[in-house]
Order: sequence, then C-alpha cells, then structure tokens
Amino acid sequence: MAVFFTSDTHFGHLSVIGNCQRPFTSVEEMDEALITRWNAAVSPGDTVYHLGDFACCPLREVPSYIGRLNGEIHLIAGNHDTKMLSKHAELFASVSVMQDVTLGGQMLVLCHYPMREWNWAYGGAWHLHGHVHGRLNHDPVGHSMDVGVDSHEDYRPWSFDEVAEIMSVRVSPFAAERRAPVRKTIRVPSPPGNPGTR
Repeated sequence: MAVFFTSDTHFGHLSVIGNCQRPFTSVEEMDEALITRWNAAVSPGDTVYHLGDFACCPLREVPSYIGRLNGEIHLIAGNHDTKMLSKHAELFASVSVMQDVTLGGQMLVLCHYPMREWNWAYGGAWHLHGHVHGRLNHDPVGHSMDVGVDSHEDYRPWSFDEVAEIMSVRVSPFAAERRAPVRKTIRVPSPPGNPGTR
C-alpha cells in the first residue's frame, strides 16, 4: 500500500482554470484529466491525504467525484470545503483541519495552509500544504512543500517517495541550530496620564 498527497483539485470549478492557468478548455476536460491522472498513480488499496479544496461544484455532484477516485481519501479541510463537508463529510475516510502522520519514521505535519514553522520542525518534521497553487515553489521554507496539483505540471498526487526525494536536497533552517530561548524584555511606553504605570 502506497501513500500519496495532493491538494486543491477544485473539481467542478470553472474559475480555477483561468486563475491558475490550468491547460484545460473546460471544467469537463479538467475534471477528466485530474481523475485520469489520479487513478494512473493511485491504486484502490492506497491511501491519499487530500490537503483541502477538493471540489467547488454543486453538492449533489460530490459523491460522483469521490466514487471515481482510487484510494482511501483522508481530507485535511481547506477554505472551499465547508459547504461540501456539511453534507458529505462521511464520504471521506477521515476529516481534520490539521494532522500529524508518521511514515517510515518520518513525521509529517499536514495542513491546507502553509506555515513558516510547524510542530516538531526543529526535530526534522516535514510540512505539506496546499492553498497557494504553486506560488511558493520559488522560495519554499526548508522542509515544507506545496503538494497541490498546480505545484507541478503533472496535475496528480505526489507519492511519499517523491516527497522524500525532494526533501532530501532541501536545507531546513531549523536544523542548523536549535532556537535559543528568548529572554528579552520589551518595555512598552505607558499612556500619558496613567499614574498606575509610573
């Protein structure tokens, strides 16, 4: 059983094609390409962590998308998922806002949104996210990575092995030295006329 990560598929969402310059001429073409590429990478017994913004379509269409995708899908909810989850949360293997998972001894912190620092960052944890549609690829924060479909040309889920290969050549700003405790006192000026602070 393999483990995959993806985000920001935006099934059924017309505007995302233009906004993210996706190479599709219609929602139907985009959806078919995303489903085909997903299923070419993911087998039915695999696990997929989807890091949010699964679909932006009429709620009645959500089950058909999920039913066509291989793998057991765990959703880390994104900003576009609220209405969908109000009706279809039970269609996912699990739903959370943020999740820590450990694979092959490696801890991963999963969240829809990118963070500058995350749980156990100083201990070597990796942070996977979506939301930014590849806009941070030019300057990732150490062991963080955008796994959204717009972050690479294949528009498919990333395998854990692919993520590990990319992380192996990245330098973590947290690894050089552990953060020293901050012991600085900041003096805030008192408002004029407040005798209690003199």
